[in-house]
Amino acid sequence: MITASGALPPMFDAEKYLNSLLPIGMKLGLERMNLLCDELGRPQDSYETIHVVGTNGKSSVARMGAAFLNAHGRRAGCSISPHSVRWSERVLVSGRPADRGVFGSCVERTAAAADLVNQRLDGSEAVTQFEVATAAAFLVLAESGVEVAVIEAGLGGRLDATNVIKSAVTALTSIGLDHTEFLGETQLEIAAEKLAVLRPGTCLVTGRLNPEVAELARNTALDRHCRLIDASQSDPQFDRLKFASPGTFQRENFMVAVLAVEALIGESDDNLVGAVAGSLIVPGRLERVDDEPPVYIDVAHNRPGAAALAASLPDITSGQPVVLVFATLADKDAGAILSEFSGAVDLVVLTELAPEVLATSGRSGARTFPAAGLARAATGAGIVNEVVPNAAEAIFRARIRAL
Repeated sequence: MITASGALPPMFDAEKYLNSLLPIGMKLGLERMNLLCDELGRPQDSYETIHVVGTNGKSSVARMGAAFLNAHGRRAGCSISPHSVRWSERVLVSGRPADRGVFGSCVERTAAAADLVNQRLDGSEAVTQFEVATAAAFLVLAESGVEVAVIEAGLGGRLDATNVIKSAVTALTSIGLDHTEFLGETQLEIAAEKLAVLRPGTCLVTGRLNPEVAELARNTALDRHCRLIDASQSDPQFDRLKFASPGTFQRENFMVAVLAVEALIGESDDNLVGAVAGSLIVPGRLERVDDEPPVYIDVAHNRPGAAALAASLPDITSGQPVVLVFATLADKDAGAILSEFSGAVDLVVLTELAPEVLATSGRSGARTFPAAGLARAATGAGIVNEVVPNAAEAIFRARIRAL
């Protein structure tokens, strides 16, 4: 299209638009999301879906499941959250971030649909940032021609924006105490919110759960006439695998992913399972990013995640000093998280998340936990610590101390 002046119209900036929605905040509920998807022609109904819910491990299972489907010759994709730098990182097609042009076009179409929906909503209501991002992801996957998509839930399940898909398989990765202000104060309450996405007559695959939650999962599957597969039961097939991603928790996530995919498409060849396990690196999950000294990054952000990370450190450190650089959001239980590293690290360098990082994080009103407060928590946990508020300087300091 050419304007009257003869100039090309400005290109739609998907990243800028999504970031502009930040002040809207977080509102659970499905009415807005259903209206938005209806306006777009319900793109999520054009492919089969696996829904991944849980406290920890969701992104890993979604990535692993999509990679396993691709290895089977299925054109597959996944929708994950959050992102590291760009919103387009949240949609993967055939193992790669979605084409930037396709992503931008789909966000632009979703923005136009959101405007129409907002005109029909009560004045106090508006489509949220996460709803726009999720609907756009559904549209990107449809426009990319995927046959199967693995969809990671955002917050909870029952009222989460992703709960508008007709999932054939649900994977419940784990249950821990996180987002209790939205999901409930106990693991059973949280599990009930997440299990609410299970569609009647489908399949539920569960990871490692405590006995009470496991019983709730069994009863929910039974009530909804669903097949139940417990991925926490040891299988020699998985014990023999060599994994590209370190950490016991990634072995458990891989079992959930493989069994969820097999529930959809049938059993797999052992060689294919091994090939995927030996080649797949999950960004941000004990991801090795440098050497001399070895540097790993991990996005553990709650107590169970920290415990899993701490338990995996001996497998990768070979007796070397372990220096942890730690920052977190202000709404996290920093004391509980840091306590899991007591005895597992030699030093923790406490820092803060930069304002420019928070501004594009996809979390409304996100604030960093002050480093001084983290120091009090680390000292209380008996961990030797230093405070370096600037993140880049903190990483530099940690590298020196680890040599």
